[in-house]
Amino acid sequence: MHKIEQSADLTLQVVVTGMHLSPEYGSTYREIENAGFQIDYKVEMLLGADSPTAVTKSIGLGTIGFADAYAALKPDLLVMLGDRFELLSAATAALIAGIPICHIHGGETTEGAFDEAIRHAITKMAHLHCVAADEYARRVIQLGEHPDRVFLVGGLGIDAIKQLKLLTKPELEESLGLEFGARNLLITFHPVTLEQNSSVEQMRSMLDALDRLVDTRLIFTFPNADNGGQELRLLLEAYVNERQNAWLYPSLGQLRYLSCMQFVDGVVGNSSSGLAEAPSMGIGTINIGDRQKGRLMARSVINCDPDCESITNALARLYDPEFQSSLATVKNPYGEGGASQMIVEILTKHPLENLLKKSFYDLTDASTLDLSQPKDFSSLNQQSTPYSG
Repeated sequence: MHKIEQSADLTLQVVVTGMHLSPEYGSTYREIENAGFQIDYKVEMLLGADSPTAVTKSIGLGTIGFADAYAALKPDLLVMLGDRFELLSAATAALIAGIPICHIHGGETTEGAFDEAIRHAITKMAHLHCVAADEYARRVIQLGEHPDRVFLVGGLGIDAIKQLKLLTKPELEESLGLEFGARNLLITFHPVTLEQNSSVEQMRSMLDALDRLVDTRLIFTFPNADNGGQELRLLLEAYVNERQNAWLYPSLGQLRYLSCMQFVDGVVGNSSSGLAEAPSMGIGTINIGDRQKGRLMARSVINCDPDCESITNALARLYDPEFQSSLATVKNPYGEGGASQMIVEILTKHPLENLLKKSFYDLTDASTLDLSQPKDFSSLNQQSTPYSG
């Protein structure tokens, strides 16, 4: 966003929606403003409940809100990242309004959440694709998108780590109202939306395992607004209120979250941050259950089943001296940074004419793209050029 603002050829418009506008989740739109950005439109869409009916109605409200936003702002191109249900509203309204979409972080898989289907649906509604890894580029092409519109740029989270001036430990402790101990963990656990009635059971298993730790500070952030998120939040609030070594925050925000990673022994839960950002911070990740199943993972990620014993064993491995010493040489599969600059170059240079019309790229017609055999595309990691296969 900063690089778009700095570009002589681009004008930034910011639309904010979802949890950013919710006091319950910390009203984090203020962080966007504090970073120096003007918010051009706010789309209020979240209902108070988080049942499937309420989330579906929120998607409907979001579609109406984004239709109004586009009518007012008249953008030439919509840039969106990820797979949240709020983005399904934004993409649907843009499709009908004839606004081309540049989608970031498509092609990834997360088998334990309905984000999986939303992400692929947005891919089919989008016109330019900025992906984080070779495997994801292949998958976007497999979905019928032309290689000339698929760009391998790496992960944006790594740019944030490299470009932000992270807080010092005293600054962070003052901001959070806590003191770090000898051992510290950062924990985020989101609903598992494709596994009926299991999110609460999985969180209880995680909390039971964490209770077995001695002298460990536990820093929790809220689960997101997906189906069942409120029930998880209530469970966390009750847990934290009964313990002196646990803290709960609606949102740490990007700066505090990444700053916190500097001073913890690892991250625990089922958030994508444990896969995308934590490896670049040199810390281990305990990835619980199937919510992130299918994503590329560094050696620093410890996968475990969502039961107390499996999580307990994973915690023991996290603190194993041999595992801790191996973290210094971990390579992040999402690259070494530079994605933001590449994306801005694509937004600047790619012509918008005839972008809306696209033909389905049928792999049976591809003579040069063989997805059946593994290939080394590492040379493309630092290039903002179309994916060539």
